[in-house]
Amino acid sequence: MRILLVEDDVVLGAAVRDQARDDGHSVDWASRLDDAGAAIVSAAFELVLLDLTLPDGRGLDFLKSRRQAGDATPCIVLTARDQISDRIAALDAGADDYLIKPFDLYELSARIRAVSRRYSGNPNPLVTHGDLEIDLAGCSIRRAGKSIQLTRREWSLFEAFVQRPNQLMSKTQLEERLYSFDAEVESNTIEVYVGRLRRKLGAQVIETVRGLGYRLGRPESRP
Repeated sequence: MRILLVEDDVVLGAAVRDQARDDGHSVDWASRLDDAGAAIVSAAFELVLLDLTLPDGRGLDFLKSRRQAGDATPCIVLTARDQISDRIAALDAGADDYLIKPFDLYELSARIRAVSRRYSGNPNPLVTHGDLEIDLAGCSIRRAGKSIQLTRREWSLFEAFVQRPNQLMSKTQLEERLYSFDAEVESNTIEVYVGRLRRKLGAQVIETVRGLGYRLGRPESRP
């Protein structure tokens, strides 16, 4: 998942960024709202983690303006404001979740997964695809009771297909999911990861549509 983190606290921002990256997400970090606005029009983010008090304005105003512009990107508010009125204002402005500082990083990971599942149209963390048993909450895959190990980037890529089973995704869309602005991406990176997933999960698990991109295919049934 490509995440935009909007947070001016250097220590907290680094901790959140590192946690999200450890979970397999790609993270771009902005410490000001004007930088966040520039980033959001330059890349297709799947989630925004938003502080409410930034050096150049209020996160709540930023969220309202994005929603008024038709931006439906999921947003989790991260703030020290713990009043019920603050929570109500953020949720009414279009926030999908509200997490009060200080928070546990593993709880943040769980909330990110929950929001992602809701927006993918399937809040159930357990998905079956052919003979694959996929746990979106646990980031794990089993076949016939045996665990299949994926790296963080392999999982992030496969999760993108599972969450959009009928959607064709271009190479550029997949690169944006895996890598932040400051990352160097080799021209054949997506092909390499698709090849690894096919070797581990079955040759037909990801379908190539020549010249257009990839989508979830039909996994091979195995005894």
